[in-house]
Amino acid sequence: MKNQISKWLSIVLPIALGAFLIVYTYNKFTPEQIEEIKSQFQHANYWYILISLFFGLLALYSRAQRWIYSLEPLGYKPKLATNFMAVCVAYFMNLTIPRSGEVSRALVLKKYEDIPFDKAFGTIIAERIVDFIFLLSFIFLAIVLQYDIFKTFVLDNLSLKQLGMLIFILVAGFCIALWLYKKSKNRWILALKAKLSGLMEGIQSILTMKKKGLFIFHSFFIWLCYVLMFYVTIFALPETSNLSFNAVLMAFITGGIAITLTNSGFGAYPFLISKILLVYAVPETAGNAFGWIVWTSQTLMIVVLGLLSFLILPILKKNK
Repeated sequence: MKNQISKWLSIVLPIALGAFLIVYTYNKFTPEQIEEIKSQFQHANYWYILISLFFGLLALYSRAQRWIYSLEPLGYKPKLATNFMAVCVAYFMNLTIPRSGEVSRALVLKKYEDIPFDKAFGTIIAERIVDFIFLLSFIFLAIVLQYDIFKTFVLDNLSLKQLGMLIFILVAGFCIALWLYKKSKNRWILALKAKLSGLMEGIQSILTMKKKGLFIFHSFFIWLCYVLMFYVTIFALPETSNLSFNAVLMAFITGGIAITLTNSGFGAYPFLISKILLVYAVPETAGNAFGWIVWTSQTLMIVVLGLLSFLILPILKKNK
């Protein structure tokens, strides 16, 4: 019963937060501002959005190719097409249940390539660690280049006491979990240890892979595509077309944070994007329209590719 409640809360709460932010935002706008946002949607240059989606496709392809390199040390070499569609399914699933995509990716490979779930999932966790390092690098770069903006937008809204409390809770929780994992004789924890052995083998595959150079290249390429994917979109509206690289970097990081707050950024993405762009003198109406255009286009791409992958995967398996 508790598991069911937690599952439903993980779905409903992010959607509710997104819906609240949408209602909160649009209740602040006058009818004239709403018309202005509609006009910006109508007159946006969608060629730049299409170019942006092309970079998105390149990132998905590169992610699928990179996954092959981390699976090879385990003795598996799935088809690139299967990997690509597994990645598309993962992004699609993240639109429904937060973080369910990682599980979906591993399940697709288990079903269509007969790769054990725990090992495939371990390689995904390893990839996520690498991606997290890249994200932290971008955040650090943004803080260095735009410290005053970062301070205004984040630090001024978070007291040192709150920050210290958050760090203490995270460290204490980690220490307790580590102690239980090492010392406990509980049968559930012992079963978890056995399951984690395959998971750890998947994570360690990065250290034993022969094609580390290609893995690193694709990691850089994926994040380069993410940045270019976002950068190109600023030319879709006149109000955002003159943004500096520093402004684009801050907006890019803000958008990434928004995606973690709700189901792939529903509601939160345009809300936070408009707030950070306001700091760079972009009117809130234009910033909101820009956020919705970017989020909607990327979400439509994910939905289309995800649904196509669901349809094509069984056909490929049947034709083996």
